[in-house]
Amino acid sequence: MADPVTDVRRRGGWLPENQDDLETWLAGHRERVAAKGDRAPLHPVIAEFKELIDSDPVVRMYLNEMVAQVPRGRQYRQRHLQSVQQMLRLVNEVLTMAPEYSADAMVVLPLGAILDWTMGTPAGFAAFRDGRVNAMLKKLLGAWCEFLSSPDSRYVLNDSPSGWQCEAARQAIGIEQFQYDPDDKYWGFTSWNDFFTRRLADGARPVDAPDDDSVIVSACESTPYGLATDVQLEDRFWLKSQPYSLRDMLAGDESAPQFAGGTVYQAFLSATNYHRWHSPVAGTIVRAFVHEGTYYSEADAEGPDAVEPRNSQSYLAHVAARAVIIIEADNPAIGQVAFVPVGMSEVSSCVLDEGIRPGRHVAKGEELGYFQFGGSTHCLVFGPGVIRDFALSAIPRPHEASPPLVRVRSRLATVSAAH
Repeated sequence: MADPVTDVRRRGGWLPENQDDLETWLAGHRERVAAKGDRAPLHPVIAEFKELIDSDPVVRMYLNEMVAQVPRGRQYRQRHLQSVQQMLRLVNEVLTMAPEYSADAMVVLPLGAILDWTMGTPAGFAAFRDGRVNAMLKKLLGAWCEFLSSPDSRYVLNDSPSGWQCEAARQAIGIEQFQYDPDDKYWGFTSWNDFFTRRLADGARPVDAPDDDSVIVSACESTPYGLATDVQLEDRFWLKSQPYSLRDMLAGDESAPQFAGGTVYQAFLSATNYHRWHSPVAGTIVRAFVHEGTYYSEADAEGPDAVEPRNSQSYLAHVAARAVIIIEADNPAIGQVAFVPVGMSEVSSCVLDEGIRPGRHVAKGEELGYFQFGGSTHCLVFGPGVIRDFALSAIPRPHEASPPLVRVRSRLATVSAAH
């Protein structure tokens, strides 16, 4: 079984690092739902999902089998899913919940916690790649996002031990570094999503070398995951080694061939990180779009460890819901840069800022968009010979339990003067 510390959701604080803590939360959630019984009304989107399952034999087969099969990648003390109907009830409860804070066993991704059982099963690998299932998951996540964007979701913004205003949470998120109103009951935020996409305070995260266009800065506040050179235009990203395949990662964008032989840098965001994206260079937007994709698909080539999202992260950059932003840098030695923010699990809402469209000039460090709920993973793609070297902090350290965080807008790499 994979070491839980290698799981991005656990390593990033999205789910508890300790499997027993995750199971304790699941047991409590299951008991809450069972206490309500069938009298709790189904959200319309859950009712629609149930109708799809009842009417489509292939979808019904996939979902029943993924619940029945035992995950190969994690040893549960007991089965927490008994049926598809129970799974829908557990998910239904989440649609009016906002994530609570916990210093030791935080479950920021309750849907991921529930579906964790199914993601590492043979039927689950097939189900979460099925277009009908993914279309339904998109609607479901949209419904939850609607609640998280409503004033009702602010109930977790309090100073109880599980509230985001308690002292431990304040320190974990570094609230003093952000724009907020300490005198307001909800710190001036209109919803959970408004809190989660909070903006930096003036002076926080200054742009490194703002007048030096040979310095590329970090687009996200994130932990380095992967660094690959001589990346191919097309490759078999579904294999265990998960090489990067540019044409697939960039969703077929016409710019892909010019990056062949170049470099891909990938990093992931943690639960308490800052969740907005910033331009790594000064330049002009060539294209910017959001590409539909999968939501809970994992790389089954990883075998029993596929359920650990960190082991599927390169794969997800090719298949998950994501945005693609192509920037023509002012520095001709850089040429075009591709920025690809990728949604993992329910952290899948990539939102482009208004005005981020072709022809718009952006300064280095200027905001481009954000993950509406949480953070995920992202890639920066450079052409061959562009990068002279990466900052030491940007070098992935896969065997360290707590690798250093790369601050947004800090120095990420230096351009090769000879390019």
